[in-house]
Amino acid sequence: MTVAVNRPLTADPAAVVALARGWLGTPYRHQASAKGAGADCLGLVRGVWRELYGAEPEAPPPYGPDWNERFAASEPLLSAARRHLAHRDGAPRPGDVLMFRIVRGGPVRHCGIMTDQDRFAHAYAGRAVIESWFNRWWTERLAEALSFPGDINGGAPWRN
Repeated sequence: MTVAVNRPLTADPAAVVALARGWLGTPYRHQASAKGAGADCLGLVRGVWRELYGAEPEAPPPYGPDWNERFAASEPLLSAARRHLAHRDGAPRPGDVLMFRIVRGGPVRHCGIMTDQDRFAHAYAGRAVIESWFNRWWTERLAEALSFPGDINGGAPWRN
């Protein structure tokens, strides 16, 4: 007899928010992902992934620091996010990964993690990992909100 196991479809939002806030103050470092030492926006999401699940599912390719890059018709950041994060419908919720098109019509070049109904954590160039208001400027650039999956490889998606 097989017993069905009910696993959450997405990671515990409170755990994701707590982990993301643990990165606040980490200095901005392009292509870095080390809590307290340095991170960029993708590095923050990668670091929270490691805290939730362990090893990252894939290594990111080298990427430039310029938000204004329009060179690519492809969407490497968004494509990778869609491969590993859970799709969901509706408005962004705390714990969601936010994907932004900084330049209208350009590729997704920035990401962060929703921490409250109107705030999100992200790495800000020249500063650090900070919490910002999810205001009109950001909402107009939001391409997609995804969630950390609730279960990978049969393991729990949160660790203390």
